[in-house]
Amino acid sequence: MNKMAETMEVPRKLTRGAGLLHFGLELRETAKLALPMILTQVGQIAMMTTDLAFIGRIGADAVAAASLASRVYLVSFTFGAGVLAGIVPLAAQAFGANNLALVRCTLRMGLWAAVILSFPMIVFALQGEQLLLAFGQAPDAARLAQQYLIGMAWGVGPALSFLAIRGFMNAVHQPEPVLWITLGAIPTNALVVYLLVFGKLGLPRLELFGAGLATTIVNYATCLVGLWFATTRHPFREYRILAHFWCFDWTVMRQLVVIGTSSSITSLMGYGLVSAAALLAGAISTSVLAAHQVAVQVSAILFMVPFGISMAAAVRIGHAIGLNDHQGVKRAAVVAMLLGVVLATVLTVLVIAGRFKIAVLFLGESGDPVTVHLAAQLVFVGAGFFITDAVASIASGSLRGLRDTWVPLIFAGIAYWLIGFSLSYVLSLRIGLAAIGIWIGLSIGAMVYAGLLVTRFQLLVSRLSLQSEPAQRF
Repeated sequence: MNKMAETMEVPRKLTRGAGLLHFGLELRETAKLALPMILTQVGQIAMMTTDLAFIGRIGADAVAAASLASRVYLVSFTFGAGVLAGIVPLAAQAFGANNLALVRCTLRMGLWAAVILSFPMIVFALQGEQLLLAFGQAPDAARLAQQYLIGMAWGVGPALSFLAIRGFMNAVHQPEPVLWITLGAIPTNALVVYLLVFGKLGLPRLELFGAGLATTIVNYATCLVGLWFATTRHPFREYRILAHFWCFDWTVMRQLVVIGTSSSITSLMGYGLVSAAALLAGAISTSVLAAHQVAVQVSAILFMVPFGISMAAAVRIGHAIGLNDHQGVKRAAVVAMLLGVVLATVLTVLVIAGRFKIAVLFLGESGDPVTVHLAAQLVFVGAGFFITDAVASIASGSLRGLRDTWVPLIFAGIAYWLIGFSLSYVLSLRIGLAAIGIWIGLSIGAMVYAGLLVTRFQLLVSRLSLQSEPAQRF
């Protein structure tokens, strides 16, 4: 009996050892893929921060106008970026199946989508002043915002095209060139903004229009460099991405639109929730709004980590689907989730420990002590939101890897708006918890959303396993 037990124990140990080996390899690949994506997002924030720093030297009115212009611009750009997000799961699954032609076709349709989407987005940006006036903004602020928008509007096409190239490079497991381009764009952007805003080296002083024009110039530069990488450098040149560029594939375009549109609407729901929460905070008092914005900014910075991991999860799961590796699908999701939760928890603990210093950093040494204390409180209360939002982001990326985006859209409406915002409104304005009530509501909404997404993913993975069982029997 002892010999029989020992004999049975050997394959168990081998199976356990193989499982740990696969888990370790998946962790390495996910981390290797996610790190450049995270750093790329941080680079984007660095460029926006540089723009604001130079605009701030023009004056407070220019900063306020730039903020208004950014909100107008981001509404349409968020939609376009969401549509192009469909490139990653489509191209990743094709890459996993070693279908290079479909990878190329997916990028080609993504570039076409970028061009087509840019036209209405340009028109939307050029009508920014009228839109801001319709929403009750001051005429002077709306006029200044329009100057900024006129400069930025013409760079929409290359910005979206660069996102398409970025999605392609991520899908084929080569995100590093996008990071290098972004790192190069940071000092380039700073120089061009400085020259155009303040009129240096004999150039005219263009102020807000110059800041927007600088963004357009940098967008064209990053797009052209991205195309150069994608067409001439190994391993991208093997895909011949510009071959048959004028051939339009309606099937792939339809899949891209179906996956991407739902992602766009989900992103706009999140964007709208942040804006609505800011309105609730503003309805309480100006100091509450200032403290709330500090917590929102901290959340946006922390979000870069799980967002990068969620993109990596979409790629890894897409690869596994292409390989018909259903165990790999589950393993990729589990690894991404564990990695994201651990990193989000560590960062959240660090932020909580330094919350008062963070509040002072945003509000200044001479800031109102009450506002500084409230901002620190909101960062502490928002800890639950930071972690559950990370889980939701990674689960959403995992579902996107399975091309499941419409059900998460419904979940976002239920969790974020029906539950989260409603609770924020009741707790803050009706019960009297003020800004703390807003963040309790947001945290509960994020928790519900994360739970729904994780449950949905588990259900779909179970279905995949059941579908594969009959094939395995034969």
